[in-house]
Amino acid sequence: MKARLLKIILTVVLMLSLLLTLNADVLIVADEIPAMKVLSEFVKTNANIECKIVTQSEMPTNLDNFSAIIIYIHRNLNESVEKTLIDYTLKGGKLIPLHHSISSGKGKNKYWFKFLGVSLPQGDVDKGGYKWIEGVEFDVVNLAEKHFITTNKIKYNDKISFRVNDDEKELHGFHLTDSEVYLNHRLIGNQTLLLGFKYTDKKSGKTYMQSHCGWLKKAEKGLIIYLMPGHSVKEFQNPIYSQIVLNAILFKPL
Repeated sequence: MKARLLKIILTVVLMLSLLLTLNADVLIVADEIPAMKVLSEFVKTNANIECKIVTQSEMPTNLDNFSAIIIYIHRNLNESVEKTLIDYTLKGGKLIPLHHSISSGKGKNKYWFKFLGVSLPQGDVDKGGYKWIEGVEFDVVNLAEKHFITTNKIKYNDKISFRVNDDEKELHGFHLTDSEVYLNHRLIGNQTLLLGFKYTDKKSGKTYMQSHCGWLKKAEKGLIIYLMPGHSVKEFQNPIYSQIVLNAILFKPL
């Protein structure tokens, strides 16, 4: 009797979980859950959009019902998940990779970087080699001052001097502390640049101004929107950055 009751309870729990997944507008595939809970609550509060957070092993096989999928995987990206996300995007889905979705660990994946249109060059950082540095602060700047993703319902805190095509400009932006910066992502293809960053290395005194902090690109019938910030829960508690992620969810290309 007890075994039968337990079986019924497990069946009901499974069905409820499936219904919640089907009713969600956005799927978040993550291995660091607290940060995504903060983001999910922001999205629900500010746009009444339901997000379903799953690990890679819990990811549904059918992704057609989701208007967007956010990927927030710090550790290994399973090849089966990699292929499923690529297929979803190419068929017309919107994929939003955050932060460590482009990091050295993903270089082991067979298809990921080619699909995203990015490479991480080897070698010395001052000669263009990729490097990640955590526990740092830097400025994020808006490179697309008329774009929906970087402007909708956003009031930037700061004006930041930033070099664009050898011209120094004052751009709107915001500041991140105790974060992680990725130097020298190399973009391949036709990305639309959205965000740049300005980072000064305290040891060398060198300032890096680079334009790969946020971008979007078409992928056959679908769309990829990459956003580099997201090192910790704290960054998703920043209303400017969380609104940028929400705008990426809402964005509909012409």
